[in-house]
Amino acid sequence: MILDRSPGRRLFQAVNYVILILTSLLCILPFVNLLAVSFSGSAAVSAGEVAFWPVDFNTKAYAFAIKGGEFFQALWVSVQRVLLGTLVNLVLMVLTAYPLSKSKEKVAGRGLYMGFFVITMLFNGGLIPNYLIVVKAGLIDSIWSLILPGALPVFSMIILMNFIRGLPEEIEESATIDGAGPLQILIRILMPVLKPALATVGLFSIVGHWNSWFDGIIYMNDTANYPLQSYLQTLLLNFEQIMQRSNNDYTQLLAMMNIRTGRAAQLFLGALPILAVYPFLQKYFTSGLVLGSVKA
Repeated sequence: MILDRSPGRRLFQAVNYVILILTSLLCILPFVNLLAVSFSGSAAVSAGEVAFWPVDFNTKAYAFAIKGGEFFQALWVSVQRVLLGTLVNLVLMVLTAYPLSKSKEKVAGRGLYMGFFVITMLFNGGLIPNYLIVVKAGLIDSIWSLILPGALPVFSMIILMNFIRGLPEEIEESATIDGAGPLQILIRILMPVLKPALATVGLFSIVGHWNSWFDGIIYMNDTANYPLQSYLQTLLLNFEQIMQRSNNDYTQLLAMMNIRTGRAAQLFLGALPILAVYPFLQKYFTSGLVLGSVKA
């Protein structure tokens, strides 16, 4: 293979490198600034002295977020939600995407089913009907109220369906000749091949469950059942009420921080688990997303 070493080609590569480096810095530097603010003193943050390195280093904002044990309880609720929610999402997506990946001749009413699912992407009943359904189902103050209303992410299901449609039909035909049924084909043959797509839609589900906070506030009457994002959200919304507590420990903490340092610590704590998980799924992410969007 002969490489093009012409001046035009070198200039093109140099411009590409510059653009990629600038784009990477635009993504990384705000996060570095967020981290620096969360570890800085309130006076330095208010004066605008913090850029990419902490000033008057302290961990008061994090101590404020995790004090009292409520943080760890909320963290445990979020972990349960992510594990159970992602598992339910993946099972329902696979069971729905596999039959819908077949042609109309093989699955009667396929177009009707697809239309039903697509409509749910465009329209929904709204907040009040959803809340009434959760109440009537007896799910209030239950972890399942955070999982079942969004048990089947239709967009991710369509990505998975298109990925399955892109696989050679000969794989299933040869298994059928050997006497394998649809369930055996799905579990023993297709599931290993679906790893990139499952990692992609699984990451979508993980991020969605982890970042969701509004449904926790709506469906949980007891604050002890709040997931982490809901807890962190209410923590700073009720800043003035916390200041009025008689606990001297809280007063000392609040004296060393302000709303900006508290919010920075909140955002970093919320993003940290996703940052830890993403590197393990990144190798599957691009291939799964691209291959799952090839066919309509």
